[in-house]
Amino acid sequence: MPIRTGLIAGMGIAALGLAGFALYGSGLVGGNGGLASGPCAGSAPAVARIAAAAKGEVAGMTALPRAKPAPDIAFKGPDGGETSLAALKGRVVLMNLWATWCAPCKAEMPALDRLQGALGGPDFSVVAINVDTRNLDKPAEWLKQAGIQHLPFYADPGGRVLPIVQRDADSAGLPTTLLIDGAGCTLGVMKGPADWSSPAGLALIRAAVGRGS
Repeated sequence: MPIRTGLIAGMGIAALGLAGFALYGSGLVGGNGGLASGPCAGSAPAVARIAAAAKGEVAGMTALPRAKPAPDIAFKGPDGGETSLAALKGRVVLMNLWATWCAPCKAEMPALDRLQGALGGPDFSVVAINVDTRNLDKPAEWLKQAGIQHLPFYADPGGRVLPIVQRDADSAGLPTTLLIDGAGCTLGVMKGPADWSSPAGLALIRAAVGRGS
């Protein structure tokens, strides 16, 4: 009888071991090798698309190894009121930080304006946030003089956004640009300027949105 009892107990332990493998080994429960999870797990296909589309004039767009929640930032909207990245969820956002004292920023602004004019709509927006903290009338006046017609004016005169984004993107300079999907997840980062309205730039954004070429 003790032998039979030990045999039954051993079979029970083996069954539990198999059950554990079925749960952990299959990824149904957390642990090493589990299925991708978290708030940005569904963004993996978009990351793959932009990694493949980052060519030519936008080859500097670096797709993240894994999408992550975009930084939690607030700034001034076109009406002067407070808004945030979270308020823009539901559309792909190309968020660009720029300043009037940054020559490369100003050089790429017309291309961002053309990109917004070409592809801007309910599923995509360029959100160019000015980070000047002095001479606060100057940025909007510069945009007007530069003939920028399609970009709404976003600004952070309080200086809150720049350090958060630079830390999040590991980018010390300007311009810095984040590509963020409709779920509010960062897909990729561009450090430095680019010709966003080039064929390669348009193809990159179409890939991010999922419109095709």
